[in-house]
Amino acid sequence: MGAELITDIGELTTNLPARSRITRAALIVESGRIAWLGAAADAPAADIVTSVDGRAVLPGWVDSHTHMVFAGDRSAEFQARMAGQKYAAGGIATTVRATRAASDAELATNLTRLRDEARRQGTTFLETKTGYGLDVASEERSARIAAAQADIVTFLGAHVVPDGLDTRAYLDLVTGPMLGAVAPYAQFIDVFCERGAFDVEQSREVLEAGRRAGLGLRVHGNQLGHGGGVALAVELGAASVDHCNALSDADIDALAGSHTVATVLPACDLSTREPLAPARRLWDAGATVAIATNCNPGTSYTTSMPYCVATAVLQMHLTIEEAVWAATRGGAIALGVAGSADSVGLLDVGGRADLQVLEAPSIAHLAYRPGVPLTAAVWVGGERVALTPSW
Repeated sequence: MGAELITDIGELTTNLPARSRITRAALIVESGRIAWLGAAADAPAADIVTSVDGRAVLPGWVDSHTHMVFAGDRSAEFQARMAGQKYAAGGIATTVRATRAASDAELATNLTRLRDEARRQGTTFLETKTGYGLDVASEERSARIAAAQADIVTFLGAHVVPDGLDTRAYLDLVTGPMLGAVAPYAQFIDVFCERGAFDVEQSREVLEAGRRAGLGLRVHGNQLGHGGGVALAVELGAASVDHCNALSDADIDALAGSHTVATVLPACDLSTREPLAPARRLWDAGATVAIATNCNPGTSYTTSMPYCVATAVLQMHLTIEEAVWAATRGGAIALGVAGSADSVGLLDVGGRADLQVLEAPSIAHLAYRPGVPLTAAVWVGGERVALTPSW
C-alpha cells in the first residue's frame, strides 16, 4: 500500500505544543507513520486519497490502565454496591477463582473481545495487567496471554493476598518465583497499596524487587482513603500512581514536583461511588494527568475511553482539550512510550500513524454528546482496523 492522504479534516488535534489544533487540515500516512501534516490546501500528492468531509481527527486513545485477562462476572457485586454496599478489595477473589478455572483459550478469547471493543471506540494503544491468577502458574499464563495482544503488560501479582496464604508467605512468592516467571513478558510491576491489600512497606518491597528485575514501577494508590501510595510512588520514581481519589495538598504538591503521572479512572469512581479523583486540582498544580478506563469485571467494566473523557469533562471539570490530552499523550507518558521512536498519543511527522476519525466536526462533541458512539474510523500503525465508513 502506498502513501494515503487523509484530507478535508475539519479539526486536526495533534497534541504538538506549537500546533495542537489545525483546522481545514490533512495528513499523509506512509509505511505506518505520519509522513506529512498541515493545511489541506498545501497537501502533496499521494497514492490514495481519503476525504473525511469535515470530520475531526485526533490521536488514538492510549488506555494506560486495564485488567483485561480474566474470566467470570461480578454483576451481582455491582448490583449490591448500587444498593448501598461499600466497595472493598476482597471482591477480587471471585475473579481469581473464575480465572484460575478458565482455559488459556477462554482467557485469550475474552481479551480479544475486549481489545476489539476498545479499538472500535478509538483505542489504539493498550496496557493490561495480570493480577487475577495470584499463583505462579496462573500469573505466568496471564502475562503470556496478555503479551500476545496488549502493547504493554504490567505484573500485578501484588493485587491482594489470596485465600489460604499469609501476607509474608505471599510476598515471598510475588517477589521471588512469581516475579521470575512473569518478568519475561512484562514491562512494569504494580502493587495495590491500599487497606485490604498491601501497606506501604510491603508495597515498597514489591516495587524494589521489580526494579531489580528490570521492570518499571507503577502503583495503585489512594483509592479508598488517604494513604502512602502517592508518596511511595513519587519517592521511588514510579511511572504512574493510579486512582488518586483521596489526595492531600502534600500529595498533589509531590506529584506536581515529580515525573510520576497521576492516572485518574473516572468510570471506576462512578462504579464504586468513591469521590471523583481531583483531576482539576492536579492539572492546575502542574501534575501530569492521564485518563484510563480501568477495565475490569468488578469495578469498571467498560472499555470506553470516550465515556471516561466525557466524565472527566462533565464531572471532573477538565476542559475537553485537557481531557483528550490526558487520554492520549498523558497515557503515553504514564507508559513510558512518549519519547521513543514509536511514540504514541500524538500526531507528528515521523511518529506512529495511530489515529481516529470522529463522526463530528470537533473533539468538543465527545463531551457535548456523551454516550453517543462517535468513532467513525480508526488507523493503527497506518492500517485502518475498525469500522467501514461510507465516505
